[in-house]
Amino acid sequence: MCSWPGCDQPGEFRAPGVRPSGFDGPGDYRWFCLDHIRAFNAGYDYFEGMSPEEIWEAQSPIAGWEHENRSFRPTAGVDSAPRWADYADPLEAISRRARDARRDRASAMRPAQWPDGRPLSAQDRAALAVLGLDAAAGRAAMRRRYSELVRQYHPDRNGGDRSHEADLQKVIEAYQLLKETAPRA
Repeated sequence: MCSWPGCDQPGEFRAPGVRPSGFDGPGDYRWFCLDHIRAFNAGYDYFEGMSPEEIWEAQSPIAGWEHENRSFRPTAGVDSAPRWADYADPLEAISRRARDARRDRASAMRPAQWPDGRPLSAQDRAALAVLGLDAAAGRAAMRRRYSELVRQYHPDRNGGDRSHEADLQKVIEAYQLLKETAPRA
């Protein structure tokens, strides 16, 4: 029945109730007949009691989308969609993604190593980070990167600017360490 006081028509049109939507559910609704839903809508003000800033935020086209969460992000929590044409059976695509995810988790848990199988020490990892390289980079790549950074930070190449001396010292120390510990192959 219509929720309007004194009306005995069937309530076919839903309107917000007294309790608004919130953490514990969608709130409650009132049901009105056509004439009374029109009257309700004519007097209803969604923005009643809001400050101008709150109204501005509520009217923003991206309201609620400014923060990513698991459900609302570009990838929707999935790495990428499978290329269905590559699979005869959809279950093959799903199992492939599961195998890839397991492999990625296992490789993330494996300790970092040099290409020859020796484990990387914390100092080696820090030195590689200073140079912006990974453990797979060879000695020639390390030497090239070292030369680039020395040219970038050295005061003689920067018109006497000594503000990068600390960075230059870190690069020199990192290269000296890696020169001793990196594999020679």
